Amino acid sequence: MPAVTILPLTVGPLETNAYILADEAAGDAVVIDPGAEGERIARLVARRGWRLTAIWLTHAHFDHLGGVAALLRAVQPMPPVGLHPEDCWLWKAKGGADAFGIAIEDPGPAPDIGFYHGDWLDVGSVACEVRHTPGHTPGHVAFYCPAAGVLFGGDLIFYRSVGRTDLPGGDWEALVESIRTQVFTLPDDTRILPGHGPATTVGEEKRHNPFVGG
Repeated sequence: MPAVTILPLTVGPLETNAYILADEAAGDAVVIDPGAEGERIARLVARRGWRLTAIWLTHAHFDHLGGVAALLRAVQPMPPVGLHPEDCWLWKAKGGADAFGIAIEDPGPAPDIGFYHGDWLDVGSVACEVRHTPGHTPGHVAFYCPAAGVLFGGDLIFYRSVGRTDLPGGDWEALVESIRTQVFTLPDDTRILPGHGPATTVGEEKRHNPFVGG
């Protein structure tokens, strides 16, 4: 079983949870949802002596990609960026930042990697499954890491709450279906590491989430 390290960081004005996922033995790491403070994230990766092999985005809202440009500038060689193709329109619109009156750097060209449901991604010897979980955005995905017993859930589900669906591309029925089929089918002790707020577990949300529990 590989030694999995997960470093959570809270970044940006909306207090987004960014995560560094690393295989300690291999020295490889990825950053999930660098919503801001790309330079700070790069320093943490460098301080550990890890190679940043990719940037993974659960979706393309500005508070999850706002640090991509700075992070790419700070890391050599420049790692590829992954996103589900159905969120590329949102990427090109800088994640909708202008609608909220928030300025972010243009994240640049379209992402290098297209995520699809059922893909397996490697961080050293740590494998993560891509689960397409539309509802918050059309191309939202979650990353399930069996070796660590965690799901990086983005803005799909939170502690006793769920992601909003009133923004462009949101779909309430799709969100509920994603949670029921892609989250509640995981082992109850799976930790959910969300895009905002505290961690929770699948079992906790099945029992107590007032929106989709039970």
